[in-house]
Amino acid sequence: MSSITVEKRDYQGKTLIRYQGEVIERSAQHVCLVAHFALNDVDAGYVVFRKGDTMTEWFFSDRWYNIFKLQDVEDGRLKGWYCNVTRPAVIGEDLIHADDLALDVFVTPEGSFTVLDEDEFAELELEVNERRAASGAIEALRIAVQARTGTFAEIQG
Repeated sequence: MSSITVEKRDYQGKTLIRYQGEVIERSAQHVCLVAHFALNDVDAGYVVFRKGDTMTEWFFSDRWYNIFKLQDVEDGRLKGWYCNVTRPAVIGEDLIHADDLALDVFVTPEGSFTVLDEDEFAELELEVNERRAASGAIEALRIAVQARTGTFAEIQG
């Protein structure tokens, strides 16, 4: 496995977080990596992100989202999937960056689908085509969850 740096950027391109992951899969349009949640525990209300939780992360250069599968640090239990609506990722040999558009989705292990941060998204100064692409990303994720395809094949409901 090779190491890669991930930069999460805001919609204006300013770096918010940088961290390292280990690449486990790569194609011309995506990278899948494993990283560990490095911050102190965060109770988001719908899930608790714990320091050391395993995150299997998919970044795509041809999609307006990324997907993080979240597993518990102690027992590896699936907690769900956290999906960020972003501009398509820029994927290099040793660096990935994606501009976060504030809109997020959380999917429980049973397949419950919740759209998050719609108010923050509404406040962003985006082009009309970017708003449409973000809405399309939510719909694409909803369809993948309902069909239990790809990353969401593990849904238990």
